[in-house]
Amino acid sequence: MRHTISVLVEDKPGALARIATMIARRGFNIESLAVGPTEREGVSCITLRVDCERHSREQIEKQIHKLVNVLRVTELAPGEAVERELLLLTVSADPERRAELVSTAEAFKARVVDLGPDSVTFELTGTPEELNAFQELARPYGIKELVRTGRVGIARASARKARRLSAIN
Repeated sequence: MRHTISVLVEDKPGALARIATMIARRGFNIESLAVGPTEREGVSCITLRVDCERHSREQIEKQIHKLVNVLRVTELAPGEAVERELLLLTVSADPERRAELVSTAEAFKARVVDLGPDSVTFELTGTPEELNAFQELARPYGIKELVRTGRVGIARASARKARRLSAIN
């Protein structure tokens, strides 16, 4: 089972390496990884996607929390979080087929970010499932290059409120 884990860390050298090494030493593969600043100065958020059982995820969370520079570890549970990913995709597109391709992209709210004589580059932000669907529809045109960020996520407001209430009771 795949789990998305959000880790708030002090923005210090080595924090990401310690977390990634700890997970690798335990024999788990990090499916996706994204790191970026938060609203707090000097604090970064690391979002990891790990394939493991629930018990293993709980152990991973406990071990991460023990590491230097870690402030908070949270699972972003399905339905209780908003998760997004970014896709940049360059597709072969001669001028005759370009309108059809751009029309398909518009249905996914993808933006054209670069046009070449025989290719189009799109930017799409969405759920991993939406990105997968767009990628499959673009495949027959000929994918020249594709890159995706790791997932990023944030707890839904309703989930944060429910957690606060359960902590009070």
